Amino acid sequence: MRKPLMPKATASWLIENTSLSFKQISNFVGLHILEVQAIADGEVSGGILARNPLENGELTSQEIQKCEKNDKLDLKIKDSDIPMPQTKTKGAKYTPLSKRADKPNGIYWLIKHFPNLPDSKICKIIGTTKKTVQSIRDRTYWNIQAIRAQNPQELGLCTREELQKIIDKYNNNEIIKQ
Repeated sequence: MRKPLMPKATASWLIENTSLSFKQISNFVGLHILEVQAIADGEVSGGILARNPLENGELTSQEIQKCEKNDKLDLKIKDSDIPMPQTKTKGAKYTPLSKRADKPNGIYWLIKHFPNLPDSKICKIIGTTKKTVQSIRDRTYWNIQAIRAQNPQELGLCTREELQKIIDKYNNNEIIKQ
């Protein structure tokens, strides 16, 4: 649910200019009721300029009047033509130092058991570079003699679902052996 842009400033204006209850203001701006009460007491909003939600298109005067008459109603934010910002997807996943040494083992396991899996998908699931995958595939990796095939899911480099999804896509629903 959408909330006002500046909750404390909006709460400050609503406290000063309306007879709404602290609970109604709290629900509207998304602050705890005790924080709204502290704003009313002057403990929190020392230097905050009040922000009028009517001028900013967040409320209508009819909505305020309706809620002032009935303290059981909650204020509803006015619909806006401004689109909501898109949430960003997760970035690259972090691998702890203790597991980074296991990445070549997981890559080798995928190459050994699923040779037709594209390097890009191996990179995505393990969190490595194409250069590393290619060097393990070509057996030119700097520490190739120390690598042994280990299931990346068991190493904690990916989840079973992620692994199964990629393998299903490229191996005609072949099931992972535990």
